Amino acid sequence: MKSKTLQQKTITTPERKNVALVAHDNMKPALIEWAEKHKEKLIKHNLMATGTTGNLMQKQLNVPVHSLISGPLGGDQQLGGLIAEGKIDVLIFFWDPFEPMPHDPDIKALLRVAAVWNIPIACSVSSANFLVTSPLFESGFERQIPDYEKYLQERL
Repeated sequence: MKSKTLQQKTITTPERKNVALVAHDNMKPALIEWAEKHKEKLIKHNLMATGTTGNLMQKQLNVPVHSLISGPLGGDQQLGGLIAEGKIDVLIFFWDPFEPMPHDPDIKALLRVAAVWNIPIACSVSSANFLVTSPLFESGFERQIPDYEKYLQERL
């Protein structure tokens, strides 16, 4: 049986975005260094992060960061849920491509949900630089997302 293509709708992402910051253990210093360089841009947005990353960022940058549970304990899934609820607009995730992670399925699920809901993702210093220096980072912009209401109507 061929599956139907999920219909899309257009939403406008606000100027003040909800930005999720995540880093694997080996990448936390790089994320903190990057965030220090871009602190003036980041503080214009609502910041959240998985457990250890959030606590380190709040301490090092002296800015408010809403900390979730640690990634391996469910924080990646927590972020995925927030993305699906439309409560995350940008994901900056410095992951270590050389280190196997025991919670790889959670990470793949997080990245999949971010792609499904069409949010911008940065996974390295250079991609994060491109993201925060884009004029769209500080303005509202339109993006396509799944039309979940229409999906439900068609199924009921």
